[in-house]
Amino acid sequence: MAKEILSENPSRVIYREKDAVCKEFAKDFPKEEVFHEAFINARAEAVCGPLVPKVLSVECEKGKWILRREYAEGETLEALMKKHPEKKEEYLQQLVELQTALQAHRAPLLEQLKDKMARQLNELQIDESTRYELLTRLAAMPRHEKLCHGDLRPANVIVDPEGGFHVIDWVHGTKGNASADAARTYLILALEDREGAECYLDLFCQKTGTKKSYVQDWLPLVAAAQLTKKRPEEEAELRSWLQICDHM
Repeated sequence: MAKEILSENPSRVIYREKDAVCKEFAKDFPKEEVFHEAFINARAEAVCGPLVPKVLSVECEKGKWILRREYAEGETLEALMKKHPEKKEEYLQQLVELQTALQAHRAPLLEQLKDKMARQLNELQIDESTRYELLTRLAAMPRHEKLCHGDLRPANVIVDPEGGFHVIDWVHGTKGNASADAARTYLILALEDREGAECYLDLFCQKTGTKKSYVQDWLPLVAAAQLTKKRPEEEAELRSWLQICDHM
């Protein structure tokens, strides 16, 4: 079976090869990041079972690292939402149900979310007063141990023909605060669909009994973390979120 390209960017190409999905990294991609992603995926699959497609191998071919995982048959939740926009709230409810199911698990060997965010804030090019305010806010947040995907969006959820769910792309997985994870999902959705993001947040808070303001307290922090990805098309909006706490 020939390679079926699923997606690509300058740092990696993702393609299907028989019953595996392969992520082939560019030659200059850091080796430690490849193995770190494989480790996170392996820890998640160990505690979540079939919800997480298994890592099959990590290999180096012609100077490029390749991470192989199980292929999950089906469509992404994102594709289904585009096909059936009238079911958007239903699909967002499914996203919330899945996210809370993941967060019910513990993965003690993963990095602590607050530690990762502190590192990102210290790397970010912002004025020192803003950095201090963000780090102070982060330090005051509760330090939880729940499994957090870190990038849970409809594009990272595959729905198989039997209606089962499979969560992919665990590169940002950590242990930490469920509301921080929800704030991250809200922000991802809001960058493209503010109405959908608000619907998601309402559903998450109803499901978990969490005050909306508590999730919103994380928004400046997750926006700052997202800025470290250096995506020009997002920068203006993300920087506006850094001060959102002043208007709540």
